[in-house]
This record gives sequence, C-alpha cells and structure tokens, in this order.
Amino acid sequence: MEDQSPLSADELLDVVDEQDRVVGQARRSEVYANRLRHRCAFVLARDDDGRVFVHRRTARKLVFPSLYDMFVGGVVGSGESYDEAALREAEEELGVSGLPAPVPLFKFLYETSEHSWWSFVYEVRCPSEVTPQPEEVAWHAFLTEDELDRRLTEWAWVPDGFEAYRRVLAWRAAGAAGNP
Repeated sequence: MEDQSPLSADELLDVVDEQDRVVGQARRSEVYANRLRHRCAFVLARDDDGRVFVHRRTARKLVFPSLYDMFVGGVVGSGESYDEAALREAEEELGVSGLPAPVPLFKFLYETSEHSWWSFVYEVRCPSEVTPQPEEVAWHAFLTEDELDRRLTEWAWVPDGFEAYRRVLAWRAAGAAGNP
C-alpha cells in the first residue's frame, strides 16, 4: 500500500523575521504548526508560446492540497538561496532539467492568520513537454493568459499563488504604465 502521509514534513527550513533575516531553523511540520515565518519561491513557468503552466496539487500536499496553482515552486530549504530554490523547485515540479535561471521579479510578505512566509516571485521559460512530479502534480496544462483569467473565478486556487499572480498583474500594469 502506498504511503498517504503528507510530503516533506521533516524538511529543515530557515525561520526568518519581518525583515527576512534568518533567526533560526525548524522542521517544515513545526514551521506550519506554529505559524513560523519562512521563505518560499514562486516560479511562473511559460512555454515558448507564452502559455502559463497551471496545475492541480495532489491531495498529499502538506499545505493547500488539491487546489489549483499557476506557479511551481515551494519552500526555500535551510541555507538555500531564493534563486537556488526557484531553479530546483521548477526543475523538480516540471520534471525537466537544464532550465535557464528563473528571472526574479519581486518579493512580498504573504501573511494570514494561519501562514507567514516571504515570497520571491520569478518567471522562467520551459519546454511545452514537461513531466511533472506525480507526488506534487495531479493534473496540468499550459493555458493562455485569457484562459487562465477565465479560470480564476471558476477553480479553487491556492491563496498564496492567487495573491502572487494578482501582484504579478499589478506589477506588470505599473511597469507598462511607466513606459510610453
């Protein structure tokens, strides 16, 4: 029988303060149980046609199981940089190797009554042929931005990814407004 316990509960993470400075380490399960602030990398993966990789998380995910997400990524391991985590997570979740370094866009603090993490948002080009990790991804497709926008109100999304995507759209709009 296959193990149905949540994934990655024993992974060691850096605990950080409100300025994103490391103040300690704790196991992932403890970080989530005690709402300890930590670090995450979010990678918006696009194929050569500009379509966005969208997936539904597996039911075994420790946080936000079975919800849809427009980012690949995850927690930054203890001693790991955001850039290292972004590339590692993108290659692992997409099931590809040799991706270019994800391009950093911006960082923000995601905080709710249940969760607290610094989130660094990236973007990367990837091949259309991907082999996502079955432990992480239950379903996937590449969607145009119009298709993704239509699904935003139809599907149940991970709240942190939804917030990060909202910020990506606002960041792009602000950049476009500043360019004649």
